[in-house]
Parts: sequence; C-alpha cells; structure tokens
Amino acid sequence: MINVKKEPEKLLNKIESPKDLRKIPLEDLPQLCNELRQFIINSLASNPGHFASSLGVVELTVALHYVFDTPYDRIVWDVGHQAAGHKILTGRRDLFYSYRHFHGLKPFPSPQESEYDTFTCGHASNSISAALGMAVAAHRHHEKRHVIAVIGDGSMSGGLAFEGLNNASAMPNDLLIILNDNNMSIDHSVGGMKHYLHQLHTSSGYNRLRYWASQHLLRIGWLNEEGKRKILRFNNSLKSVLTGQKNVFEGMDIRYFGPENGHDVIALVRTLQSIRDMKGPKMLHIHTKKGKGFPAAEKDATLWHAPGKFNPETGERLQEKHSGEPPRYQDVFGETLLELARNNPNIVGVTPAMPTGCSMNIMMREMPDRAFDVGIAEGHAVTFSAGMAKEGLIPFCNIYSAFAQRAYDNIIHDVAIDRLHVVFCFDRAGIVGEDGPTHHGMFDMAALRPIPNLTIASPLNERELRCLMYTAQLPQSGPFVIRYPRGNGVLPQWRCPLEALPIGKGQLLSDGDDAALLTIGPLGNTGSEAVEMLRSEGINVCHYDMRFLKPIDTAILHDVAMRFQHVFTVEDGVRNGGLGSAVTEYMQDHHHFNVCVHRMGMPDHFVEHGTPHELYQTIHLDKDSIADEIRNAIKHQQTPHES
Repeated sequence: MINVKKEPEKLLNKIESPKDLRKIPLEDLPQLCNELRQFIINSLASNPGHFASSLGVVELTVALHYVFDTPYDRIVWDVGHQAAGHKILTGRRDLFYSYRHFHGLKPFPSPQESEYDTFTCGHASNSISAALGMAVAAHRHHEKRHVIAVIGDGSMSGGLAFEGLNNASAMPNDLLIILNDNNMSIDHSVGGMKHYLHQLHTSSGYNRLRYWASQHLLRIGWLNEEGKRKILRFNNSLKSVLTGQKNVFEGMDIRYFGPENGHDVIALVRTLQSIRDMKGPKMLHIHTKKGKGFPAAEKDATLWHAPGKFNPETGERLQEKHSGEPPRYQDVFGETLLELARNNPNIVGVTPAMPTGCSMNIMMREMPDRAFDVGIAEGHAVTFSAGMAKEGLIPFCNIYSAFAQRAYDNIIHDVAIDRLHVVFCFDRAGIVGEDGPTHHGMFDMAALRPIPNLTIASPLNERELRCLMYTAQLPQSGPFVIRYPRGNGVLPQWRCPLEALPIGKGQLLSDGDDAALLTIGPLGNTGSEAVEMLRSEGINVCHYDMRFLKPIDTAILHDVAMRFQHVFTVEDGVRNGGLGSAVTEYMQDHHHFNVCVHRMGMPDHFVEHGTPHELYQTIHLDKDSIADEIRNAIKHQQTPHES
C-alpha cells in the first residue's frame, strides 16, 4: 500500500468571520498566516492593488481579530492599503476577486461596506484621533469596548498623529495604539521619528513589574486614578534613569510596550492578551517587514507598493510600458523640473513622502541637496516651501490633489496672503481610478478659486504642462497652481522648447457657429473628440481651451457671450464652484442673461472606484455624453415651441 502524504486542510477556507478564526488553536495560527499571505499574493498577482503593505501586517491582522471581539471591539486602520488581509478575514474572502473593481470591494476600509470597517482610511495619520474619539465615547457609555488604532507605513510623521497622541492622556480612555514600524511609507520614511523608532527599546521586565505593582496598589485601595497618573509620570522618569533610555510616548503618559517582532503571530497574540485589559492609553511598538513573504517585494517595497500584474511564482512584473506610448504626466513633471532646475539655481523640489509617485525622484538622483521629501506632512510641505520662498528660493511643491486638501489653511495663511513664489504641482487631479473617493482630485479647483493672489492653471497636454512649469518659475509669478491627472498623456512626442504662456489667456482649438464649448485641462482632448463627432452631424461647435481658471480669460467669455445662446463648460472637478461656476458668475455679473450655461463636471456626491473610463462614463464626462449634452440643447433650440 502506497502512503500518500495528506496536505493540511486549508484553515482559511473555514473562516467566514473572525468568530471562526477564534476557534482555531493558537499553535495553528502560523499556518493560517501562511495561507492568508499566499491568498493575497495569488489574488493581487492577477487583480492588481496595493500589495507590499498588506503582506507586512498578515500576522498582526490575524492576531488582532484573534484577541479582540470584532466588530464590537473597534480596529481603526491607518492608511487602508494595508488592510487586504482584514477584508479577507471579515467575510469578504469570496468577493476578493472584485477588489478595486467597478462596483466591487472598495479599495480601502469603509463603514459603507462592512461593520468591521470602523472608519474611512484612505489618507494617512487619522487613526489615533478617530480611535481616541471612539475610546472616549465607549468610556462615556460605560461600554467594555476595546479600541485599537493601527498606525504605520510612515504615518507617524503626519502632524495629526501627534495631535492625537498629545491628547490621548488628557481624558479617560483605554485606547491601544499599535505602531507598525516598517521603516517605510511608500518610499522610505524620513525624518527624526524614523531614527527615533530605530533606537527605541524598553525593558519588558520593567513593564511587567510596574503593571503588577499598580494592580496590587489598586486592590488594596492605596491608588486612585489621579494617583495612577502621578505614579505613571514618576515611573516613566525612573525608567529613563534605570535604563538610560528616553521615551517620547511615555513622556506623554502613554504606556509603551515593545518593540516586538511583528511576524511572530503567537507572541503577538500573547502580548495583546496581556495588555488588552490594561487601563489608560498604551502603545505596542512592533517591527515588520513591508512585503514580507514575497522576496521581490521584501527587496524593493517601493516598487511593489502597487506593482500591477505579476507572476506569483517568479515575481516577474507583467505590465511594461510599450514603445511609443505617451509618457505619464508625472514623468513629464519630473523631467521638466530637472531641466528647469539645471538652468535656475533657485529652484528646489518638495514632496510629502511621494518622490517616486510624483517622479521627483528624477531630480533627487541628480540634485539630492535641492529636493526634499518631508514625510507624510502636507501642511508642513506647504509652509516649509513658503519659508524657502520668503528667502528667495522657488519651491516646486508637488502634492497629490486629494492629499493637498489637508494643507488648505497653509496655502491660504502661509503662501497666498504674502504672495510667496511657491509653485504647487497637484498630481492626480480629476478621476484617479481604482483608489476611489478618498483619492479622486475632485475639489482643488472649487476650493482654491476663491483664494486671492493664486494663479490656477491646468494643461491640455504634456507640452503645455512643460510650458506652464516654465511660466510659473519666472519672476513676479507669485503663488502658482498647476493641476494635472494621473496616468498617461496624449503626445508620444512630448518634448518641446520651454516657452512662457500668457497668464490668464486661453486658446481657440476649433471654431463654429452653433454653440461654444469651454474646457480646462486634459479633459479638453475628450471635448475635441466630441466636437469632431458633432461636426460630422453638421453641428459646428466653437471650442476654447481655457487653460487658466484664475485669472480667467474674460476676452473669451465676452466673445462667447456675444455670439452664442448656449455655452457648455467641461471640467474634471466638482461642478459646483469650478469652471462652470466661474463662467456663470461672469455672465450674471455682466448682465448676459440671454446666455444659457450648461455645466458639466463631477456631481455633488463622492465618485466610487473603477477604471477612469468606467467612471467618466458613469458621471457623463466621456465624449458621447458631452456630445449628447450639446446635441440635445441645439436640437431643443431649433425645435419650435408649441403655443
């Protein structure tokens, strides 16, 4: 008889919810972690998404759901691209094939999708503040609910994280903060906090002794809450003396444990069980490896943050750029910035943790002393740029459009009021695709247009991006905003001489007599396709690329007001407050009451995730929808009204 080695039964297939996970013996959790990690690898190999971050927290994810009674206990993830394993363990394993697809699983945790997703977390550094609010609410409601904030991937460099930490010990709560220290954001993390975390060590024996002593004093009635706080401060000082180590977290009256190996799931479970019911705010510091379990991702976590399709056996990435394909807008920015910096010694670059994502790494390689990655800190990036501009430098501050929302006050207070010469380059403007509503650059034009002293522009194509960047660095330009989309442009031959563009002036793309179409930015190329469709039907549309939202070209607006009854505006931002609103305001202010302005833009609701093509169709900003809007208005105008 032949003995056939029986493969171990798949534990992951038995888990429909964390309740099933908690039935698994502790010693079997390493097997489950291996299965979960392989499931993520196999799934994302053919269905691209955020990859390395989720691999790094497999053991932590399993341990959290094993120890805590989720969803009653709250886990608040910081930067949800590390939460793929969380989705799989919380009833969404069989739907994971639809992850980031149109109408499929959302790209980040969302309370709209699952009760296990306690808070929206597409941006960084908000977990401590949100979780603290939940913990305080639980205390006020006399609920025995545990609340855990999981922060990592460089998010501790964000100012909001420190605001939450500073407040954590100021009110009654039992918050647990887990610091997932992997020395990474998307690119390598930077700054003093990175170096501090590398050097931070604390005596676990001392923590056990202190916990035993405090519990004993509580039992015999010698210690109340105020006494606990005083002893905690004293113990923290004593600990620094005995160990020769200073701990910024315990200086904030937050009990600190660690650092621990974040890939030892059994040890993590035991640690979490031992500190779970401790009173007061506490932090568990773990070390993890981004991309853990997939050698290529471990070697280059930045490249494998979101690698696209790949071979799960060999690690070969399958999506390569085709020869002759138009470049990505971000690469045009990076190449042009380096070209400008070579000729202008005052130009510097600033990015909040996205040098690869925005292609500022191109300048960093040649001029490392003139390009600054400030970490996940958009507000600081803006004010830091303002300080340099005050002393005569010309910072090109590159921030993703959606992330720039966190620096709104800094743009107004620290740049616009003093007309400082900062060039803001907002990448990922408009629809970004599969990352969904937390990442779409929908609001920048409407948000920035009311701010005095700003110039706001959006290029039609790659060559105009180059020329706008050249224009923005010229003397007397003042604060200058250039917004452009994610992905590829439209011109394979994109290099061109750098020439100044007249500020506040648009351009005529095609003339016509039936209606006027005003577009801004790369969506103007879609508008041109719609115009050509209509021309084949005998409808001739006059098409202007406005190029500048502020100052807007009033000569163009006067011309179309004199010539056309119907004016159509198209923009890849929210319809309320952007280009269409600016045109409507002009018509009203100048008493052109006979002009009907048809505004086409993003709707007054958050746009979900999907491919840009799917989403532009859904929100009616594709060429067919633009043509339909114009066609229907023209036909209605030509149809005699019934008496």
